[in-house]
Amino acid sequence: MTRKGWIIAAVVAAVAVGAYYVWANLTGSAPPAGIVNGNGRIEATEIDISTKTAGRIVEILVYEGDFVEEGQILARMDTVRLEARRRQAQAELARAKISVETANSLVKQQKAQFEAANAVIAQRQAELDAAQTRRDRSEQLRRTNTVSQQILDDDRAHYQAAVATVAAAKAQQAAVEAAISSAEAQVIDAKAAVDAAQAEIESIDADLDDSVLRSPRTGRVQFRVAQPGEVLSAGGRVLNLVDLSDVYMTFFLPTEQAGRVALGSEVRLVLDAIPQYVVPAKATFVASVAQFTPRTVETQDERLKLMFRVRARIEPDLLRRYVEQVKTGLPGMAYVKVASDAQWPAWLGNLVQ
Repeated sequence: MTRKGWIIAAVVAAVAVGAYYVWANLTGSAPPAGIVNGNGRIEATEIDISTKTAGRIVEILVYEGDFVEEGQILARMDTVRLEARRRQAQAELARAKISVETANSLVKQQKAQFEAANAVIAQRQAELDAAQTRRDRSEQLRRTNTVSQQILDDDRAHYQAAVATVAAAKAQQAAVEAAISSAEAQVIDAKAAVDAAQAEIESIDADLDDSVLRSPRTGRVQFRVAQPGEVLSAGGRVLNLVDLSDVYMTFFLPTEQAGRVALGSEVRLVLDAIPQYVVPAKATFVASVAQFTPRTVETQDERLKLMFRVRARIEPDLLRRYVEQVKTGLPGMAYVKVASDAQWPAWLGNLVQ
């Protein structure tokens, strides 16, 4: 190699070393003792906005990238059939209420007839007692020939007739009592029809409410899966939202480092897109199962190759202040404090407030 070539090679090597030194200090590739790091991407909880019942989409009120608030109306489904069913259920409810009134009137009528039957029985019983008294007196007088046999026979006939009329009155009373039971059963049946109609209306109202698709949380529309005019089955996806109150970075650490991470440990995130800012977070999850298992019998060296998934969650209060800037999918580095006496280096001190 010529002298000129050696000079160029030396310059290139110096530049490379300097560049590495600057990169290492700016990105924190070599954290101090007690702090471990891993790379990952910003993620967030995704929510599918789906239909509860089958139907046609009438309109979608949001577009991809729109921010939405909790409870905000996102889309509406066609409700023509549901509204027709509701009118039918209301008519059934009105009919059932009339049936209840009719059955109650019938119960009152039958109870009045029952009272009348009781009065008839009392009257017929009095007539029976009188006929029995006359018969007994005639039988005594007949023994002394004071009255004729004809009078005795007539009194006996009147007594038997009175017994029959009492029996007939009691039978009428029993019939009226059965009619009361039947009328009361009609009342119960009519009230059940009222309850069924009301339940049907409530069910239809719930379906009508579910036909208006609302956002369950504050977030951002990520995808419009369907379009107005499409007919979807029950559970058909309409929109996909990103919950901006639950944003986190998932990264992987080897066995030795993952075993030292405690839930709630301080984490600082440095994103490639904005390396000058450090985002505070907390470790909220450490996998109990390794993501990589050696194909052969595990030796001590092989166990060190195991990688465990760790999740660091960003505080919701901080997310709310920067909701417009939150982007999912951004790559970056996560730095975790695994020793209580470890000190954060200066290049991890510019925390986003």
